[in-house]
Amino acid sequence: MLFLQKSKLMMLSTCLTFVLIGCSGMSAQDKSTATGAGVGAIGGAVLTGGSPAGTIGGAAIGGYIGHEVEKSK
Repeated sequence: MLFLQKSKLMMLSTCLTFVLIGCSGMSAQDKSTATGAGVGAIGGAVLTGGSPAGTIGGAAIGGYIGHEVEKSK
């Protein structure tokens, strides 16, 4: 059981590392859009109990808000 938890943590940290490396060449507006989409997806999933439609809807709304917030700066 402990091995399974450690392997999941290792996979998660590896994925996070690749995501952060992939974001290094993004503009500020792109980063804001991606952050908004991520936060929106988590929020949509939490509010709808893990519904795929809620997750996708939250990501779309969050991405739009993140895109517009950075555009005004």
